[in-house]
Amino acid sequence: MTITRFSNLSLAFGEAPLFNEIQGQVELGERIFLVGRNGSGKSSLLKVLGKTFQADSGELWHAPYSRIGFLAQDLPNVLDKTVEEWVTSADPDWEEDARRHKILTALELEPERKISELSGGFKRRAALAQVLIQEPALLILDEPTNHLDVSIIQWLETYLKGYKGALLCVTHDRALVQNLATRIWELDRGHLYSWPGNYENFLEKKEQRLEVEQRHNALFDKRLAQEEVWIRQGVKARRTRNEGRVRALKALREERGDRREVQKGPNFSINESRLSGNKVIEAENISYAFGEKVIVKDFSITIMRGERIAILGGNGLGKSTLINLLLNKMEPQEGSVELGTQLQVAYFDQLRTQIKPNASVIENVAGGRTTITVNGQDMHIVRYLGNFLFTPERAQTPIQYLSGGECNRLLLAKLFSNPANLLVMDEPTNDLDLETLELLENLLDEYPGTLLLISHDRAFVDNIADRCLILKGEGVIEEHIGTYSEYLARKPKNVPLKNTNNHKSQAKVIEKTDTNTAKKLSYNLTRELEVLLLRLHLLK
Repeated sequence: MTITRFSNLSLAFGEAPLFNEIQGQVELGERIFLVGRNGSGKSSLLKVLGKTFQADSGELWHAPYSRIGFLAQDLPNVLDKTVEEWVTSADPDWEEDARRHKILTALELEPERKISELSGGFKRRAALAQVLIQEPALLILDEPTNHLDVSIIQWLETYLKGYKGALLCVTHDRALVQNLATRIWELDRGHLYSWPGNYENFLEKKEQRLEVEQRHNALFDKRLAQEEVWIRQGVKARRTRNEGRVRALKALREERGDRREVQKGPNFSINESRLSGNKVIEAENISYAFGEKVIVKDFSITIMRGERIAILGGNGLGKSTLINLLLNKMEPQEGSVELGTQLQVAYFDQLRTQIKPNASVIENVAGGRTTITVNGQDMHIVRYLGNFLFTPERAQTPIQYLSGGECNRLLLAKLFSNPANLLVMDEPTNDLDLETLELLENLLDEYPGTLLLISHDRAFVDNIADRCLILKGEGVIEEHIGTYSEYLARKPKNVPLKNTNNHKSQAKVIEKTDTNTAKKLSYNLTRELEVLLLRLHLLK
């Protein structure tokens, strides 16, 4: 059954459209992942389909009575509500306490905690809970894994795999895309392409599409060049020329002028430093606690030059605190930390505290410099930022007007503008498009220095880290030599909470049409009535 259908949708901010006369449809049961570069319009398209933003033109249809659930990128900024009050505010007539309890429990949310008291990760969980409890026909998720730890992402993956409604999602988590996608939408230079299958299939089809496009453009340009030669022939030829051919040439020129070329990809590199000493960090029996909450207890580790260590664990267990202890930015309450010689540290901070929101991109990265020295070669700051996909005009933009992906590319530009032999990266993959993510992954794979990584991106951690520190809570830190997937494979499998959807219905897809009547019926009877109404409308 078709839940959503759209045609000739267009939206533009400035001269170049984000998308231009695109069309598509969403079927009940589909799991569609939308991919594209940062700034290509993915979030804008989700907002249009989620009815929180209006396109410039085009038609959008949703099945009658179909409910839409929308999770935006922004974290909730709610000061006066508890988790339970805010989670249920989207559906005040909600009656199934058992289901609400199961989702809150699965996401490890305390119902009575104030939203304003939660960390970023737990605010994200609360936003997820609010949209999942609605059980909509169309579930739209914009970067749902941002700020979440790996265990919650795995629970979410299991939940979505059993979801009976339709899913439309933007995410940088390649494992999530590969494991869940039944269809990939690609938004590229204003056009929307649709590919059935998973992420690997999409990559193959995209490469074939670009090859065909390249051949077509080459033939087109050759024909245009021939016509330009003809129009510039001598005076006699121009007197007898075919006016229809002239009009055709003008049309060719216009078509060539409207062509949007494949954008140049990011092309940055890590600014390497001189080698550090062989021993980078040595911690001996360190302990640290915030009041009664123990973060680290009697922990010892020796980190050698060239190691790539991932630090993993649930939200709020102290991953960033452990990093600060190991870097001597915080002093342990017990034990000692000794840093090696000749260390030059570069720190990627997921909270973006290193950047000034009112300053421009150039001002944040340059720090008064006009050139950046990268591995011994001087590069003008504008050219340097161009490697991070900032045009000269965009480089003058204040940070407050950048997208989340652009802010993270800015942080990478700032991080790599100075030489370093110890990279510390706290959630570097948030909001990055897949192309930038894969380039970063390749660079880190070849990086000769030492890397400390906090990330919830399972594929990224597996491809980069060869040693894992897993925070278990109450100060316990488990060490594993190898990838995170290998660690999970040798651990007893935790059985995640099952998707609690009622198997007799496809989704809670209907908005209540008669509140008084609905309250007279039991919850299950109300849901069955709603699904029947939807089916009747779709059959008309």
